[in-house]
Amino acid sequence: MRYLGLDLGTRTLGCSISDITGTIASALKTIRFPDSEYTQLLPELQTIIDEYQVNKIVLGFPKNMNNTVGPRGETTLEFKKILEDYFHLEVILQDERLSTVEATHYMINANLSRKKRKKKVDSLAANIILQTYLDKQKG
Repeated sequence: MRYLGLDLGTRTLGCSISDITGTIASALKTIRFPDSEYTQLLPELQTIIDEYQVNKIVLGFPKNMNNTVGPRGETTLEFKKILEDYFHLEVILQDERLSTVEATHYMINANLSRKKRKKKVDSLAANIILQTYLDKQKG
């Protein structure tokens, strides 16, 4: 079973992919799109889903620290519906609180420049979201 991990932003979508066994996540790419034009992501996601034969999508769900759902969480729920309707795949929500912060810390510790961090933070955040889900599934 192969999973596609997604980290949705206002103008970027971080993507990661699991191995065929659903054990290890790898950062894939960041897709840039016009502000909140989420449907423009669908053709490129279709290419990824077809190329990697994705079975399920794991979408980062940005909850507030007090476990409530704010505006970004509502947008994510709307995007989840778009994905399910378009691809007819199961879309699993994975709590993503602090995933971008964690990704940034990894890259700072790896001495990546600010410019390189900006290019990679979304795909690495998607990787953290997907790996967290995969680890949870394995127990």
